[in-house]
Amino acid sequence: MSGPAAPGDSIDELKQRIAACTLCAAHLPLGPRPITRFSARARVLIIGQAPGTKVHLSGVPWDDDSGDRLRDWLGIDKTVFYDEAKVAQMPMGFCYPGKAAGGDAPPRKECAPQWHDAVLAHLPEDRLTLLVGTHAQARYLPETRSWSMTERVRAFGQFGEPIALPHPAWRSRLWMAQHPWFAAEVLPRLRAAVAARLT
Repeated sequence: MSGPAAPGDSIDELKQRIAACTLCAAHLPLGPRPITRFSARARVLIIGQAPGTKVHLSGVPWDDDSGDRLRDWLGIDKTVFYDEAKVAQMPMGFCYPGKAAGGDAPPRKECAPQWHDAVLAHLPEDRLTLLVGTHAQARYLPETRSWSMTERVRAFGQFGEPIALPHPAWRSRLWMAQHPWFAAEVLPRLRAAVAARLT
C-alpha cells in the first residue's frame, strides 16, 4: 500500500503507507527508509529532526548517542522509550536526508505536510508533545520563529504544551554548560511532565 494518507486509514494502513513512501527518493542518498513509531495509546510524542546514518541502518529511532542523552533528559529508559503504547516518535523528516556543511542536511520539507496530520489524528488528544530541535519548533511554534532556540527552551510552560527542547547532539553538552538553568530548572519539570503522562 502506497500513496498519501487517506482520511479513513486505520493506524495499520497509515503505517503501511508511510513504510512504502518514496516521495523524496530522488533526493535521499541512502534511499528511502521511513522511521517512525506510534500508537493510539502513546501519550508522549517526540517530534525530532530526521534519522542519522546509524538510525537509518538500524531502523530504530534515536538509536545513537543523541538518543541516550534524550532519554536521560526525559528520565526514562529504553524499555519505556521504545514502547509504542507509551512513547510515539515522529520526526520532521522520516528518512535520512544526507549530509550538509557542518552535519546532516535539514529534514526534507515534503515529509511533514504529507504525513504529520494523519499520524497526529491517531494519537490521544491529551498527549505531551516534545519539540526537539529548531525544525520541529519552527513548524509547531510558528509564533516564536523570531526567537532563538534557547529562548524557546527557557520559556518552558509558557506555551502550555508542546515543550521545546534543544537537539541532544554532542554539541548540546557545550550548550548545557553555557546555560546551567536547563539542568537545574527545566529538566526536573520535564521529567515530571513525562512521568505524569506515563503513569
